[in-house]
Amino acid sequence: MNLLNSRPIPRSHAIYTIAVIGFIYVLHVVIPMYSNSSFLSLFADEQTVGYIYMAGAAISMLGFLLIPSIIRRLGNYSVALWLVLIQMLLFWGLLSSTSPLLTTLFFILQTAVISLIGLNLDIFLEVYTDAANVGSVRGLYNTSMNASWVIAPLIGSMLVSSSNNYHNTYVAGLFMLIPLFYLIYRNFPRFKDPNYQHYSPWQLAKHIYKNKNWDKLFAANLILQTFYAWMVVYSPIYLNKVIGFNWDQIGIILVVMLTSFVLVQYPLGKLADKKYGEKEMMIAGFVIMGIATILLSFIHSNNIAVWCIALFMTRIGAATAEIMMETYFFKTVSPRDAAALGVFRITRPLSYFIAPIISIVGFIYLQQSYMFVVVGIVCLLALIPIATIKDTK
Repeated sequence: MNLLNSRPIPRSHAIYTIAVIGFIYVLHVVIPMYSNSSFLSLFADEQTVGYIYMAGAAISMLGFLLIPSIIRRLGNYSVALWLVLIQMLLFWGLLSSTSPLLTTLFFILQTAVISLIGLNLDIFLEVYTDAANVGSVRGLYNTSMNASWVIAPLIGSMLVSSSNNYHNTYVAGLFMLIPLFYLIYRNFPRFKDPNYQHYSPWQLAKHIYKNKNWDKLFAANLILQTFYAWMVVYSPIYLNKVIGFNWDQIGIILVVMLTSFVLVQYPLGKLADKKYGEKEMMIAGFVIMGIATILLSFIHSNNIAVWCIALFMTRIGAATAEIMMETYFFKTVSPRDAAALGVFRITRPLSYFIAPIISIVGFIYLQQSYMFVVVGIVCLLALIPIATIKDTK
């Protein structure tokens, strides 16, 4: 990639630019996300859809293990640009393919590339963040991305319901990648990579184990990401096929539900910097999330307001737990430690491996509605590792 002849970007400018990039990045991911499972169900049954997500998770985890060495050789800037270009090609493949096998392959690969671009953005942000403002910066970044989470499902549901054509969501996602590429290309050609640490797999495992709080944090984060993965794949299908909402109504529910992230994460991040430790708020978040998710099993109403409130409460808990874990981890990790950051982010694709297993086993023994009880109990299990984490304050 050719570098632009520009001066290094100022720290504050970089942080706000990365927040905008994060907004666009999430927009390209989420517009098709909540209809992905329905799109795949056009040529695959529900069990096969689960296996497709598991395959995407496996490739993503492999990517997280390999990408630190690639970033160390090529630099975060160049790798980020190449990944965005590859993502454009994969979206184009999803739009043009008429083969179920090729469509499945493109879907699996784009799932992995999405995760790796997110890691690039994490590295950019970590380099420009000073230690005293980790919570505030992460809160700003997450709030920007979560604003995209709020509007993207509504856009996606409108694109689907207008013509019942799931391809429309991938067209929108493809167009989002154009400004994403430009903003990275224009703003970070002079990005100075830290001296990344190099670990063998065995050394990396020892490095993570030496920090006694990381393994506990990773376990809790895996549970949170499993909650997200299960909800993203199965809750839209449940709302549509069991409760009977159409896609316009589901879009409204998702917008209200995801507003919780925009409302709480930035102020909670600032509180974690200035006043409170992360542990107590992390615990509160998982308690709220677990109990609220369990209660979903007992809601049989097709009143849209009831479901808006119920799902909003699950995400209040999730948003609280998420920003506290993000703040805690990035207070304790170095920008040089791309490998440890990759392991932390591996919990996202790993969750897409675990979530289908929960459903495949659960559907054998339980009615579909009672799966929310199972997922809620899983959320409460996060309290076990969190209880022994040493707080940063």
